[in-house]
Order: sequence, then C-alpha cells, then structure tokens
Amino acid sequence: MPASTVRHTTTAVLALTAALVLAACGNPSDDGGGTTEAESTRGTGTRINTSPDQNRVTTGKVDSIAAKLPERIRERGTLEVIVSSGSNAPLIFHASDNKTVIGSEPDIAHLVADVLGLEPRLNQASWENMFVGLDSAKYDVGFSNITDTEERKEKYDFATYRKDNLGFAAKKGSGLKVTGPKDVAGRTVAVSSGTNQEKLLVEWSAEAVKAGLKPVDIKYYQSESDTYLALQSGRIELFVGPHPSAVHQAAATGKSEVVGTYSGGGATLQGLIGATTKKESGLVEPLADALNEIIRNGAYAKVLKRWGLPDEAVSKSEINPPGLPKGGQ
Repeated sequence: MPASTVRHTTTAVLALTAALVLAACGNPSDDGGGTTEAESTRGTGTRINTSPDQNRVTTGKVDSIAAKLPERIRERGTLEVIVSSGSNAPLIFHASDNKTVIGSEPDIAHLVADVLGLEPRLNQASWENMFVGLDSAKYDVGFSNITDTEERKEKYDFATYRKDNLGFAAKKGSGLKVTGPKDVAGRTVAVSSGTNQEKLLVEWSAEAVKAGLKPVDIKYYQSESDTYLALQSGRIELFVGPHPSAVHQAAATGKSEVVGTYSGGGATLQGLIGATTKKESGLVEPLADALNEIIRNGAYAKVLKRWGLPDEAVSKSEINPPGLPKGGQ
C-alpha cells in the first residue's frame, strides 16, 4: 500500500472529531433498544444500534473459499473468535443490556464466518490472554483491533481488513495539540500495555529525551472507563488509543477531545489491522479470501458504515503485508 501521510493539522483533527456525533436516544427504538446517532465526515447520518438485538449484516457461504479451511475446522463447524474483554466502542463493547458483545469487530468476524460456512463463537479475554489462547489453539482467530507488526508476524499470520490510526485524547478544552514527541514530553500519558500505542509512546519518549526534553510519564490502564475517569480528574493529561474509540468517546460524552492523530505504522507506513491466527495454522488464506469476498460484495462497507467508520476501509485484504517495524516506528 502507498505510504500514508500523518494527519495532524487543526483542520484534520476537527474533521476527524466530527466523524461520530453521538446522541443517546431516551426511548427504545424499533431495532430493540438503545441507539446512537453517528455523523460521518461526509455529512451522512448513520443510526447506530446499541441494543442486544443487532440485526447484523449477513452474507452467503462461498464453497470454493470454505473448501480451503483446515479439515479440523470444517468438521467442527465453528469459528472460535477471540476479542478483547475491554470496552472500545465502536470496535468492541457491550450492548444496552450490558452483556451482549457488539461492535464493528464482531460484525466483521460474523461476516467472515458466513463466507466460510461456519458458526461464529465469540469469546472474550484480556489482551494478554487473547494471544495465549491463539498460541494454544484454543481460539482460531482474533478480531480485536490487532495491528500487523513485524514482531507479531514471527508467531502469527495476518489477513488485513482495516486501517490502523491512533488518536490522542485530552480533556475537553485542554488547549493541547499533539503532532510529535515534543508535544508529549514531560506530560502524563495513559496507554494500554502490549499495544502498538505503547510502542509509539515509548519511542516518542526516547526521542524527547534525546532532544533534551523530559521523558513521557507513561501510565498504564487496561480499562477505557478508568482511563477517561483519570483524564477528567486530571491524573493524566493525555490518552493514546485506537482512533475510532477516541472519537466515539469524545462525541458521546462531550468531556474529551481528539487533539492529534497518527498512523499506527508511523509517518511513512499506513498501519493495518488484521485477522490474527497462529502462524502456519492453515487459516490465513481462507480468512483473506473471505475478507476480500465481503469487500467485493459490499457487506464490509455496510458494516463500517453502520458503525460510522467508512474512513477506516481498505480496498483489499492482504496476507502479512509490511507491518510496524521491530523496535518502534
């Protein structure tokens, strides 16, 4: 893919912040309960269903793709999908019943299972335990905003399906703007451990020190709700996480704002999110084929639109393309 440019001008940040303008509805709707309203950057409103009755986008089985599945999975008839137990709306979060897992990631996983003729079984685990489960073959594939990196490709295969952009969130009216290392130097910044965002922050801290500035005071939070409480109380000044989640939170609550964005792959490489499976499990090719099928038939675009994420779309799924380099950007 062509290298992406870093979007960090004031205009771009404002446009991205407007990507999801959310207002919770007070009464149950015809789609089964809670809804939010998302406004895309193109000015097209999207009604987001947050009820447990999702009425997901579906698609048909493609026999030629399903035939590529490992025999053990074909015979079992299920696709064991793992997603993070954390809440990262609109990617992965709980519906209005506080127990049903919904979001764009589960929706894409369901579409892939449709093409493969399998029943999707959605499992949840902590970020660290997702990978433990993939290593032990307890789970077949992760659909959990997992970035394609060169280090991870030593153990896992990736079939990409979405752009990876990071977002820096601050308390509303903070006056902060993040475009690079100098803007986080000496500040208290929260991040989840073991993530692409952590690698970026660690590298930026090192660059700041080399430039004679203070290091970043990195704080680790695994719960998004705890992170935003810390942001509002002033215990942290910034939070770096998946861009869709940062925009969703800012628009839904009006208490935070996106003050900077950065490609998950760095200044010269567009970061990519991939369906993640144990290396040489025999799954990556049928996964990529299934993803390309839903891209081709339009179901993929419908899912991204229903969650207000059309700007995250890729034109094709690639198997193990260049990922985030080892040791940082």
